[in-house]
Amino acid sequence: MLILKIHPHLLECGTDEAGRGCLAGPVTAAAVILPEDFYHPFLTDSKQLSEKRRLELKKIIEREALCYSVKHVMMDEIDKINILNATILGMHRCIESLSEKPSFIAVDGNRFKPFGNTLHECVVKGDSKYLHIAAASILAKTYRDEYMTNLHDIYPAYNWKRNKGYPTLEHRAAIRKYGPTSYHRTSFRLLPET
Repeated sequence: MLILKIHPHLLECGTDEAGRGCLAGPVTAAAVILPEDFYHPFLTDSKQLSEKRRLELKKIIEREALCYSVKHVMMDEIDKINILNATILGMHRCIESLSEKPSFIAVDGNRFKPFGNTLHECVVKGDSKYLHIAAASILAKTYRDEYMTNLHDIYPAYNWKRNKGYPTLEHRAAIRKYGPTSYHRTSFRLLPET
């Protein structure tokens, strides 16, 4: 069972991202502060949930969170500063725009840069351990999926509504056939070396 947060007595936000390993589209970060009495039996790492369940939980999180924020970091920034820095930048932007200032940040993964003087802790697989990180993972994933599904209407050949920009065989075959779009990350190896 997931735990609400790391420090029960602090106003603590969880933060996570989606789309780090994609060839196209933004990396999307989210930060969430949940109320002290929050619990939901289905809330866990977004990767463990069906799309239908993620969308149900998205509505619950948006309705019941004390505050939340979701930010996209676009391809040009990813290409300029690299994907790790873009991910951390996205998390920082989310935390900055929360309507309540957290006194502690729980970060999914093992890399982060200090956010001002706010204490933080990196938690590997945090989205399967803490409710607020799991909530952030669901918001990041659902917002990014929606973004890529909308892009699919402009570039249907890449089937982004299905692969969401990840390096599937189908996505790479489309890059080989049609070339990259302005939504592809030029700093990534779009095709394997032959």
